[in-house]
Amino acid sequence: MGQIIKITNRLEEVPQMMASIEDICAEEGIDEMTLLGINLALEEAVVNVVNYAYPEGTVGDIEMEVNADEKAITFILRDHGKPFDPTAAKEVDITLSAEERQIGGLGIHLIRNYMDEVKYDYCDGQNVLTLVKNKK
Repeated sequence: MGQIIKITNRLEEVPQMMASIEDICAEEGIDEMTLLGINLALEEAVVNVVNYAYPEGTVGDIEMEVNADEKAITFILRDHGKPFDPTAAKEVDITLSAEERQIGGLGIHLIRNYMDEVKYDYCDGQNVLTLVKNKK
């Protein structure tokens, strides 16, 4: 098991998690451009959990496990909120203007584009979103 970062579903705690992830990525030698993409994708995923996983007024835990080897760095996001599979979401048509596009889905688009692998499972009452970024 890798390093684990835990926060509750409060937006104020997201920067703390992101700073820890940036530190881990730096230790792993992830270059600045790759880190920007990772940061954007992970922040989007975490903020979605904060905003939508738990009923309003409910405190819930969010956990990010980070594992790395010579080939890739893997981020496993877990929460006990309502089940939501972002991998099942329709692709966003980014060729449409902002006015023509439906609300939502852009964050999932970013996650899919910045990460090399995106996998979702719901098991033992928790959402498990696995995001993998290959090392160059």
